[in-house]
Amino acid sequence: MIAVTAAGGVTGTAVVRALMARGKRVRAVVPSRRPRPALDALGAEVVVGDLTGDLTAALTGAEALYLIWPNFDPAEATGAPAVLAAAAHAGVPRLVYHSVLRPQTRAMPHHAAKDRVEEALDGAVAGTAARWRVLQPCAYADNLDGQLPGAVETGELRSPWGLEQAQSFVDLRDVAEAAAVLVTEDGLDSGTFEAAGPEALTAPDVAALLSRHSARPVTAVDVAAMDDGTYAGRCRTAMFDWYRAHGFAGSPRVLTTLLGRPPRTVAEHLETI
Repeated sequence: MIAVTAAGGVTGTAVVRALMARGKRVRAVVPSRRPRPALDALGAEVVVGDLTGDLTAALTGAEALYLIWPNFDPAEATGAPAVLAAAAHAGVPRLVYHSVLRPQTRAMPHHAAKDRVEEALDGAVAGTAARWRVLQPCAYADNLDGQLPGAVETGELRSPWGLEQAQSFVDLRDVAEAAAVLVTEDGLDSGTFEAAGPEALTAPDVAALLSRHSARPVTAVDVAAMDDGTYAGRCRTAMFDWYRAHGFAGSPRVLTTLLGRPPRTVAEHLETI
């Protein structure tokens, strides 16, 4: 049995799907009983668990834990190490943490939180037989999906990360498959593994791909990121400011090795939406 937290989110559901495709039994940990059609359709065992509370029911009998923390949650820096330590002391032998590419970029608060979790990994498993692994994805190509129909309709792809710097967008299916490798395969303990897409693209590059895909002209337009005053808003603003100044590109070589094939391109991703 493999426990996956935040399993009702897009990442968690994708990881559950990838694990079940390998024939694994999965315990999907969610914060409430509300309907989650995409997750429910997979047929995993669904367990309600509070990541800051008692996770005994979620961890009992698990052979591995894939820990995803909810996006932009200020409790991650302290909460995730506590969950990992609880799992290690409950006898879960394999712990995989879903981090982010370059967590040491502390100008972004949510990256800084993940960096602190990675720093705490050895302490979390100290005195137990548990071993850890870390997946560090780049920005998802899927994050663009919601705005693409509007971009085709209006002819404008709105880019809060500017028009000059590039990102290595990675397909979430590839991230989930890499996660399944880390959860199920041997020889990867104490490793941190980057998951970046195969090409670094600027917003105009993405707009050009969308133009070819839709056969309609699309132009990238620079827009400002909006801070709504919340922790999540502050994280997003800091993130887009960093992307605007530096981009968010990485090497696809590690992900290629994990998958045994090249990661999907953004053009290939567009063919599936």
